[in-house]
Amino acid sequence: MLLGVCGGIAEFIDWPKQTVRILWLALTIFGGLGIFAYLILGFVMPPPSSDKGNFDIDDYRVE
Repeated sequence: MLLGVCGGIAEFIDWPKQTVRILWLALTIFGGLGIFAYLILGFVMPPPSSDKGNFDIDDYRVE
């Protein structure tokens, strides 16, 4: 939730966010690599696309 890594991965692979977060937690607890991988991905992953959720009235104007 800090950098949006799990949410971005979940959106990319079309899985529920909670599933990805639980898998990340398991990786952190049992493998110890979760925090390191999260930080790396937080800086490597591109930001979310800005075209989602933007409403432009000109797209819906009837002429």
